[in-house]
Amino acid sequence: MKFLIINGPNINLLGLREPQIYGTQNYASLCSLVRNACKELDIECELFQSNHEGAIVDKIQDAYQNFDGIVINPAAYTHTSIAILDALKAVGVPTVEVHISDVSRREDFRQISYVSKVAIKTIMGQGIDGYRQAIEYLNEYLSK
Repeated sequence: MKFLIINGPNINLLGLREPQIYGTQNYASLCSLVRNACKELDIECELFQSNHEGAIVDKIQDAYQNFDGIVINPAAYTHTSIAILDALKAVGVPTVEVHISDVSRREDFRQISYVSKVAIKTIMGQGIDGYRQAIEYLNEYLSK
């Protein structure tokens, strides 16, 4: 099995950006957690991070027939990007949405998630461990 792990804008600044919300672990720690979680489940993974919406859309399109599942934290694009939603719908790759913080308890503008309209599950508020949970859920979903 092969998963694509996508991270949107500013996720590369983990540990620096609002540590009271996103924690003190950095992006390298997140990548290590993801690789270890996938290795434990014998899943091949590719990690991708971009601050650019079009690059994320391109990567989602590239996932078609190349990946079995997608774990995505679209970050700020969660609330604004119909393009990312449309790309996910177009490729039809099972997707789990993950958020480090609990966006449901944050600002009003963060209450809209376009990705959740296509995601098979959303995990939020679990810190970077939410990625491990997303990988495990996606693995179970695809193993059925």
